[in-house]
Amino acid sequence: MLNVLNAGAWLLAGTLSVVIIYLCVELCFGLLPSKRRRLEASTVHQKGAILVPAHNEAISIAATVSALRIAAPQCRILVVADNCTDDTADLARGAGAEAITRVSDTHKGKGFALAFGRDHLAKAPPDAVIIVDADCRLSPGSAEILIARSVEGNQPVQGVNLLVTGATESPIASISNFAMLIKNLVRARGLARLGGGTLLFGTGMAFPWNLFAELDLATSHAVEDLQLGLSLAKQGTRVGFEDRALVTSPAASVADSKGQRSRWEHGFMQTAMHNGLPMLLSGLSKGSRHLLTIGAHMMVPPLAMLMLLTVVALLLLTSLVWLGSGSVGPLMLLGTSLTILSVILLAAWWAEGRRVISGAALLKIPFYILWKVPIYIRFFTARQTGWNRTQRDGEHH
Repeated sequence: MLNVLNAGAWLLAGTLSVVIIYLCVELCFGLLPSKRRRLEASTVHQKGAILVPAHNEAISIAATVSALRIAAPQCRILVVADNCTDDTADLARGAGAEAITRVSDTHKGKGFALAFGRDHLAKAPPDAVIIVDADCRLSPGSAEILIARSVEGNQPVQGVNLLVTGATESPIASISNFAMLIKNLVRARGLARLGGGTLLFGTGMAFPWNLFAELDLATSHAVEDLQLGLSLAKQGTRVGFEDRALVTSPAASVADSKGQRSRWEHGFMQTAMHNGLPMLLSGLSKGSRHLLTIGAHMMVPPLAMLMLLTVVALLLLTSLVWLGSGSVGPLMLLGTSLTILSVILLAAWWAEGRRVISGAALLKIPFYILWKVPIYIRFFTARQTGWNRTQRDGEHH
């Protein structure tokens, strides 16, 4: 019995430690100084289009279009008013965008809206297409960089996507913003440096037209962007990462963000269960660093979940040692791994995160993890499998 307990303790500690150490490697590569590549002069003045899928976005679409016209004056802006029951299309036109309307009782979701917009753009195709969600803002110069890099490399290119909130944000919102910065900046940059390609975030991503015209967009997958990035990786297409391009999204209220987080994290975990290990093994068998790192990336649970699992495992291992039924080795291994991860996350906060969260707010991370426990429980009891639109600030509940 003692041998079985020891073997189980080593298996538990070893598995979690391998996941943690891979995450640490990814974070370290993501924190290395960036080498800025100059853009080819021939690609800087390409024709670009910004495609904006919009479902009942009357409250913000005019402001979005106006902001895009300022940030990307050289781009054509096309809004797809998708299954709207408000005047999204009229407001988009009034703000200076092209707007088309799509209505379908059976095919619902962002993917179908993107495919509909692509069909419209095909009448006069641009050199590259940037997808921007209807509540997002592009920083000045980002569109030019994304278009140039996608055309130059003939590949999809993902910019940095971050959440922003007001000055009175709650600690939960600040920690959520920091978690997204870790995922969409530090880890994404590390993944691209390790394997040559990253994943897609759904907004702030550019495609050369010849590739965009062939994408399988018309799906209702809960995380259609993640699924698309994995499909491209399997086909041998690498998604470039551009940290000079920034798209920001307003963070939902704490109450509304649970639904948003459930869709993101349930979708990620379900997709990871089906793709992570097979892609890692495929990378090993084919000698593909790209597939190997994408597969390893997918096998790392969401950060809050990983921390929760590690703490629970440490408590379990401590109990086994206290009862005299296990060696201290597994406890030391996992404790050391967690300590290393914590130090690297603090380094990431110092290097990149101080603008989104204060040091004092970091102390509330345990409460953030507890806040997310119901989301993880629902993955097993009431998993969210379809696309849902997050409540916008100012809308009636």
